[in-house]
Amino acid sequence: MSNTPMAASPLTRAVLEIDEYVSGLGWDQPARLFALVDTARLRAQEPGLAAQLGLEDEQETTGLTPIEQEEIPAGKPLDEFLGTIAWPDAVVGCALTVERLMLPPSAEASVPEGLSDKKLTQWVAQHPDRQEVRMTVAVLRDGTRDSALRLREKDSPTEVLTGGELVPGLAEALSATFED
Repeated sequence: MSNTPMAASPLTRAVLEIDEYVSGLGWDQPARLFALVDTARLRAQEPGLAAQLGLEDEQETTGLTPIEQEEIPAGKPLDEFLGTIAWPDAVVGCALTVERLMLPPSAEASVPEGLSDKKLTQWVAQHPDRQEVRMTVAVLRDGTRDSALRLREKDSPTEVLTGGELVPGLAEALSATFED
């Protein structure tokens, strides 16, 4: 957590920690899913796992520990995959990191009408103003959410944008994984 601000909330710190971890893997990565667990509870209930994760010497009494889950199946739409998730009670939140191409709002007016999803994806990929972005979105069971956005062209920890409402659709999809 070398680049995470100390004044940030535990959720913001977890989002930035995940962003930093995935950034170290480089670009063109598959989507990655993380369970978020209460660090103090993890140390108390699973000391062996806490030791494996290097948490036994953590001084902080409040915090969230991200635990990467198994790989998301290739070829399965993300929304369908998220619909299959059920979290155990020990998981207080979850996070997802995904890379996408985005266009600036000024390009929306030039999107051709009636394109299929596949054709729209091709059109965006060829647009001269497209931006590659990595989005890390996290939600807690209580509805709290936070996100980090990193542009490929400004790939620096000091250029990461954070906020709870940056990727509302993805945050809603992650929140739905906690519904009964």
